[in-house]
Amino acid sequence: MLDRLLAPTLRRLAASFPIAVVTGPRQSGKTTLVRALFHDKPYVSLEDPAERAFALEDPRGFLARFADGAVFDEAQRWPDLFSYLQGLVDTRRASGQFILTGSQQFGLLAGITQSLAGRAGMTRLLPLALAEIPGVHDGSLALDAALLMGGYPALHTQPIAPGDWFASYVATYVERDVRQVINVQDLTTFQRFLRLCAGRTGQLLNLKALAGEAGIAHGTARAWLSVLEASDLVFLLPPYHRNFGKRLVKTPKLYFVDVGLAAWLLGIRTPEVLVTHPLRGALFETLIVGEFLKARYNAGLPADLYFWRDNNGLEADLLFESDGRVQTVEIKSGLTVTSDYIRAGQKSARFAGEEALLPWLVYGGDEYYERSGVRVIGWRELARRFGGKQSA
Repeated sequence: MLDRLLAPTLRRLAASFPIAVVTGPRQSGKTTLVRALFHDKPYVSLEDPAERAFALEDPRGFLARFADGAVFDEAQRWPDLFSYLQGLVDTRRASGQFILTGSQQFGLLAGITQSLAGRAGMTRLLPLALAEIPGVHDGSLALDAALLMGGYPALHTQPIAPGDWFASYVATYVERDVRQVINVQDLTTFQRFLRLCAGRTGQLLNLKALAGEAGIAHGTARAWLSVLEASDLVFLLPPYHRNFGKRLVKTPKLYFVDVGLAAWLLGIRTPEVLVTHPLRGALFETLIVGEFLKARYNAGLPADLYFWRDNNGLEADLLFESDGRVQTVEIKSGLTVTSDYIRAGQKSARFAGEEALLPWLVYGGDEYYERSGVRVIGWRELARRFGGKQSA
């Protein structure tokens, strides 16, 4: 099992709440993590037809087996579970009684909000961060290979080709989950919509144009995108909410949570194709923005990540607040830091004036230094920083 950075946060929440909940996309490692951390608790998968039938037919008898708590995997498959757990945890009044996992946030979060508010500590496990992939630290995994493989654990623990795994993943999980939530009558159209979304990773979301190109209604595109968000396959990066003068852009940017899935959907199968692909820069930006998102979730924090673009030509690929000030991040996929990169890094922080911290430039090389008022951070060094293994 690979070490997961979420583990300390999950332990902390289990020690503080009667119920700890882990959400995230399918195959991100939720089951492996909770079974390892809570190996002393009975494990029940609610995707097992027999277990689910028992729970539906005799819920009290089903739960009577777990006087000391349990791990319930894919808890959204039994929506009534949350109401029954409310009574149990209120009676027992002990922390860490039940551990729930779920891959679809629609049913899971609705049940927790209605029945378990104040009783459940929420976490989210996304695919592997770079800091969790051994080949990143020892240098055996090249950047283009990292972009093609992404972070799903199976691709780093099993001898399987990324193309084979992603094809099965989309057919087995993505399309099935979508059909469980909404009625997709034409699967070919949904597949086209998914690939069109991949082609827009790192770009401003234009839902009208996306719907038009996919040949679907605007409302349908919005519904399908909501399902992809709820399944943690894509996320929307909002523009910064502070008013540093007039803001031009008010729409979010679309990103895939896993860069390998985005690359596969774009038809990129080899490093040789990727190195000259026009979307390589967008895929690298997807990887790096995803690293910041995973770092926040692994620490048990809300995303609170933004971007900036105004009508004065000032732009920051990514920004977040730190101690009341603004940290901007410029992202460049090149292996060499050029003067243009440094100028872009300097420019990214100008809109915030005195509130701006030293801007960061994350790039596709390996070095770490400060140059002309910009902190230059190679992608491997970023992984070390998020994994608590910074270079001296």
